[in-house]
Amino acid sequence: MKNVVLFIILFITVGLVESNAQSVLVEAESFQNKGGWVIDQQFMDQMGSPYIMAHGMGKPVADATTTVQFPKDGAYYIFVRTFNWTAPWYEGEGPGKFELLLEGQSTNITLGSEGSEWMWQQAGKVNVVNKTLKIGLRDLTGFNGRVDAIYFSKSANPPTNDFAALNELRNKALKIIPRKAGKFDLVVVGGGVAGTAAAISAARLGVKVALIQDRPVLGGNNSSEVRVHLGGRVKVHPFPALGDVVNEMGPTRGGNAQPAAYYEDEKKMEMVLAEENISLFTNYRAYEVKTKGAKITGVWARNIETSEELFFSAPLFADCTGDGTIGFLAGADFAMGRESKEQYGEATAPEKADAMTMGASVQWYSVESEKEEHFPDFQYGVEFNEANAEQVTMGEWTWETGMNFNQISEFERIRDYGLLVVFSNWSFLKNHSSKKQKYQNRKLDWVAYIAGKRESRRLLGDLVLKEQDLTNHVLYPDASAPTSWTIDLHYPDPKNTAHFPEKEFKSIAVHKAIHLYPIPYRCFYSRNVDNLFMAGRNISVTHVALGTVRVMRTTGMMGEVVGMAASIATAHKTNPRGVYQNYLDELNGLMEVGVGKYKMENMQKYNEGQTLGPKTE
Repeated sequence: MKNVVLFIILFITVGLVESNAQSVLVEAESFQNKGGWVIDQQFMDQMGSPYIMAHGMGKPVADATTTVQFPKDGAYYIFVRTFNWTAPWYEGEGPGKFELLLEGQSTNITLGSEGSEWMWQQAGKVNVVNKTLKIGLRDLTGFNGRVDAIYFSKSANPPTNDFAALNELRNKALKIIPRKAGKFDLVVVGGGVAGTAAAISAARLGVKVALIQDRPVLGGNNSSEVRVHLGGRVKVHPFPALGDVVNEMGPTRGGNAQPAAYYEDEKKMEMVLAEENISLFTNYRAYEVKTKGAKITGVWARNIETSEELFFSAPLFADCTGDGTIGFLAGADFAMGRESKEQYGEATAPEKADAMTMGASVQWYSVESEKEEHFPDFQYGVEFNEANAEQVTMGEWTWETGMNFNQISEFERIRDYGLLVVFSNWSFLKNHSSKKQKYQNRKLDWVAYIAGKRESRRLLGDLVLKEQDLTNHVLYPDASAPTSWTIDLHYPDPKNTAHFPEKEFKSIAVHKAIHLYPIPYRCFYSRNVDNLFMAGRNISVTHVALGTVRVMRTTGMMGEVVGMAASIATAHKTNPRGVYQNYLDELNGLMEVGVGKYKMENMQKYNEGQTLGPKTE
């Protein structure tokens, strides 16, 4: 067995010392004991690193603690990099309050509730003895206080807040040299349903695969962290064997915003670990790409806890990140937002192109308790009252924000607004509503802090799937994974917008029916990065066409096809386009047979030439 799960923990005290021995930088995600604080890596591309957050849903979480080694004893000024996260909507003191502990004692300086951006906040001074100091973070509210790093310095001046300079400071302090991760045929970045299916499909066909996932669990939106059900149909015409892997990994129970067990994270992990051709790298975030000409030659990934870095090289790569991150870093052509009606002639497209996308959902639910449950009064810039409050006990996909913001560069704001409205609405129901008796014994049991994103970059392939292809049922010779969902596009809910102009947080879905449609394989590889596949919501489609292909049973089948194509490309030493140009019959044959767990008998028949060619014209 060559499966590798890297939850690497460095058994050293955490103290990242600058070369001049005058300061120590502590990355918060590297705390040895995180208590009730959680690691949030969603914004690493904008932050430069993960941070930790006190996601207590209104109840303070347990302290995070660690031990820091210093180069020398003496007095140090202390700075904490933090963010008053409600600042975009509220000018006063924010709710994300916490304190710094030194040898178990608070510095009595409230942190995390001032300023309007990520900043270094002064946290006092300390006299270090024996070159060792135990530090901690004490949450005061349970309302998502956050810490990026802690800096101890002989100087009274805070460190830089400039992105490039701060990254240089981190790199200088960390002094980590990337290691080679191993030898692979295919590197899959993104362990959602699409990426996991791609890795399994390729591995079962003999491909050596590295699967990189920036969270501790697999499944993406269908994990216990986001809790979105699998949409779409599998095992249908023209290739009924597609979907075998999706069925294997899919939960036996459905529904959005349900208890964690419904999403069966363990099943997905066990499936991947059972594949001897997959090396799994969880908690690693791919952040940089190396290219040569029109090819990717390698990807660097950083551990979200230890900051250890690995370098992955392979002939083939698959971008299953959802955001098209690997393609973007490699210079791949991409689209984002809505195309104009004129560009592709789509009936549903707007007259003028714009930046609007579908949004991201912060789902949540409450439970009934046997006793009265208190919830703090939470009012930070969004006012709820009898007329506009949502009289509900849970929130599913319709709690969707950020359609008019950039789903990559402004994603922290988008997620934070999702949290803000959940807490604000719940506070009104519990503390001010005329119906508060109804909610007296209810408590928030789960609020997602990993937001469920629907749309951002779409990497462009040799074919861009458009609305007319779907509605007119235009069949291409490279027909592959079928989409069965309607063209399902989301827009701000007009009723919600009327109550919260420019601050809406609810959505509606507008559906347009289509026939079962096989997506062309040419949508699954980049048109200008020669060795890059893609599967998931970042494939080559227009905004309108994304409305049908983005659901997870469909994206999982995309992954299966990409894994099959990667096996062909590996065997024939070609690239994704070469599979289309020269080996399409072979790909059709594999799609007919499938890569299900119990496929061996059918695969043997296929190898003996008993299967047919393509089924579409």
